[in-house]
Amino acid sequence: MAEICCGVVSESDASGACQPSSREARRRRMEIRRFKVVEGEEKRPKLRLAPHSLSRDCENAVENCATDIEKALAFLSPNPGKSETRDKQTSGDSFDPTYSPVPASPYPKFGVASVCGRRRDMEDAVAVHPWFCGDHQASGEFHYFGVYDGHGCSHVAAKCKDRLHELVKEELEKQEWSMCWEGAMERSFSRMDQEVIAWNANALEADCRCELQSPECDAVGSTAVIAILTADEVIVANCGDSRAVLCRNGKPIPLSSDHKPDRPDELNRIHEAGGRVIFWDGPRVLGMLAMSRAIGDNYLKPYVSCVPEVTITDRTAEDDCLILASDGLWDVVSNETACGVARMCLRGRNHAPPSQEVALECEMEGAATETSDKACSEASTLLTKLALARHSTDNVSVVVVDLRTRA
Repeated sequence: MAEICCGVVSESDASGACQPSSREARRRRMEIRRFKVVEGEEKRPKLRLAPHSLSRDCENAVENCATDIEKALAFLSPNPGKSETRDKQTSGDSFDPTYSPVPASPYPKFGVASVCGRRRDMEDAVAVHPWFCGDHQASGEFHYFGVYDGHGCSHVAAKCKDRLHELVKEELEKQEWSMCWEGAMERSFSRMDQEVIAWNANALEADCRCELQSPECDAVGSTAVIAILTADEVIVANCGDSRAVLCRNGKPIPLSSDHKPDRPDELNRIHEAGGRVIFWDGPRVLGMLAMSRAIGDNYLKPYVSCVPEVTITDRTAEDDCLILASDGLWDVVSNETACGVARMCLRGRNHAPPSQEVALECEMEGAATETSDKACSEASTLLTKLALARHSTDNVSVVVVDLRTRA
């Protein structure tokens, strides 16, 4: 049957042999076509390529971060009851369930929530690295938490997420754990800034998706607030308007100060460097950038500095938690409210919100969250939803670290 319409007949008779003059001929051609489609699908199945989606990029970023956190916790958790889970996750590899890389202390409980919010692009990045360095003897274990809020594009924040903790570790090892935190942080941030500028110079070759007209992406940067948790101290380094707040006995203690262009000391520094602060929808350096310190932003140097401010705070038995967040939270939520929400979740009183206003404003959906601890997860998620309910127009990223157990 197939030979009739595949060139067996002569060329002069082909028109007459295959004319759709009868119902039987049409039926035969339809059967041949169906046969060919089925045969083609069996030999080479079609590939479905999902179109590029910015919102999907945000979800993938959160999911990838969650995967890294879950893998770290699966191996670092000293809880014997979880050894069976670790064995399942490492099936096929030699693994000793009794082995713990850090037997001296439990892992710090933390929660992470990050959403794109009302922005078109997700430019925030979050880094969590338990036991990112330490000798477990003299200097103990150090735990790293960081929030980076990019502007202009997301690649500077992503670079900070991938590299800044490594640079901090290198600087600490160079000084042989002499605990000169301020110098180590300044050198780490300066090296990070130099790496970003060098990378920006080749941004086009790296397939950068910046929409800026500058061929070197000089107008891209990121804030950075990082916290290193030790057994006795909380070390915070901040560059930009992201913020770190310590909740102690229910009261907020700011561990960083926002670098805004109209802050008196920052205003003087900009003027002394020859720059100006212009009020254009708020104070901005040269009328452009709404913060006075950041990593990157090569086109605004030296007015915009990458030098961080470092604070060292002793831990006490009254410490509840540490909150790191981008300005998407702090623009609409006060330090007091953030501490109240986090403390409520850590104490397990989920049925009793701190106020009726918070209860009403938290009736929101869409906050993506991945964490290592349920209470910290609820705290970070609730703060993110609260920021969205209060109409935050920025990306919102929140990290909540439980300080009630020594790290």
